Amino acid sequence: MIPNEDRRFPAALAAAMAIRLDRIGEDRVDFEPYESFLAADETTDWLRAWTGNNDLTGDDFRVFGQDGTGGYAAFWLVRPRRDLAEQPVVFMGSEGETAVVARDLSAFLWLLADGFGPWEAAAFHEPDWAPQADEDLAAIAEKYAPGRRASAQTITAEATREFPDFDDIIMGLCR
Repeated sequence: MIPNEDRRFPAALAAAMAIRLDRIGEDRVDFEPYESFLAADETTDWLRAWTGNNDLTGDDFRVFGQDGTGGYAAFWLVRPRRDLAEQPVVFMGSEGETAVVARDLSAFLWLLADGFGPWEAAAFHEPDWAPQADEDLAAIAEKYAPGRRASAQTITAEATREFPDFDDIIMGLCR
């Protein structure tokens, strides 16, 4: 069980988000990380607005950043009795886009190191956009997820394969 009131980042995410905060606007990755998870009531407000379903709570999500249009990156708490770092990372865009971009925090760290943010990993990037690997983020990934290195394409493909019905689940919540 992941306590709803605990809104602090795991150390690995905090380290990566600190680097990402310094990169906003420099590397063409459309990702603005937060310094802590979005508050529980704000997460609930967002999910209700996104789905039009006032019966929902945001308890199944830990939002940790957004793209420039207001789409959110979050952990989706779908694996019962598993730690936050073992939950998949999802993207829910401002125009209804959805994607599971990484199977867990370790994979997400390597995704960032490969030069992708959640929006780009969900394949919503501009056609002329090219990722730029980041050595500082690779060092974070190596420290916290050694031996888990994979390309962004492999990471997103594995996440999609494991959670092929994410979009259907989320659309089923919509009113």
